[in-house]
Amino acid sequence: MKLRSMKIEDLDKVTAIEASSFSIPWSKDAFEGAILQDNYCIIVAVSDDDESDILGYCCFYYVMDEAEIPTVCVRSDMRKMGVGTEMLQGLLKKAEELKLSSVYLEVRVSNEPAKGLYKKLGFEESGIRKNFYERPREDAIVMRYAINA
Repeated sequence: MKLRSMKIEDLDKVTAIEASSFSIPWSKDAFEGAILQDNYCIIVAVSDDDESDILGYCCFYYVMDEAEIPTVCVRSDMRKMGVGTEMLQGLLKKAEELKLSSVYLEVRVSNEPAKGLYKKLGFEESGIRKNFYERPREDAIVMRYAINA
């Protein structure tokens, strides 16, 4: 597995993974817009043998010295194989290179696997957003990763 920046050519595969994973998925236009923004970093995990074989993706956008991770997704047949861990470690390394101070994300209160992964990587719970998610409606836990300057 390798990590690289997302390209326009990846849009169809990424949006297919997104649509199969989330009840309210990002659109192709949303991903394309993010790719074109200077303050976004989108990483895809690809197969060692085929760089067009997308295993997962994650991204952050940043304002001043803080970043927000709006989406993390691993293709269903590649889950529990370390893809999410490697992608997030790559994303956090990029945040450190950009000299950001904090990275935030929200996670469903019921998403135990994701919460466990984020905690393992050093994220800490910092709040609750009531009724943040729809389909189904659910609270989100806000988590923060502090970057040591």
